Amino acid sequence: MNNPTAQKPPKAFDAFLMRIGQINYAWTNTESTLIHLMAGLIPTDTSTATVIHLTLNTTRARLDLVERLAKRQDCPVSKEAVSRIIAICKQMKKLSGLRNRLNHCLYAFDSDGGPVRSIQMRIADRKNSLAFGAETILDKAELAEIDRALGAIQTLNEDVWSVVFDYAMPQ
Repeated sequence: MNNPTAQKPPKAFDAFLMRIGQINYAWTNTESTLIHLMAGLIPTDTSTATVIHLTLNTTRARLDLVERLAKRQDCPVSKEAVSRIIAICKQMKKLSGLRNRLNHCLYAFDSDGGPVRSIQMRIADRKNSLAFGAETILDKAELAEIDRALGAIQTLNEDVWSVVFDYAMPQ
């Protein structure tokens, strides 16, 4: 007979799940601020920009749109604003890698006290084979990386709002 308490996740597992939830909340909140950049760059109202934002179903598509709007010849904002917007998009793309890695995996723990780990749910096509199920140990270094990313996402949120306010984009 199995011991029902043997399947209880370790406290470290709960800490990682909490951080991943915080990353998701911060990311979704920050990604939604792209609506205001879209509204200022098109230019349009936030209701129309929201429809555009929701119609684009990936972060990458939304970031590509914002960057392309900023780079066009007849962009309605200053060169300084364009530089700041492109820097924001570049940083968001960089951080999206960690967020995607954390969201597109399974999480596992060893009931015998082994390390908490993530298992990637992505197929990598190789020349003559497939690779999948890459594991990452979720240790203190990984937790520190998640905390660093969380701080960077929060800073990005502030940066977007700064651009929106500094250049009087629709709120």
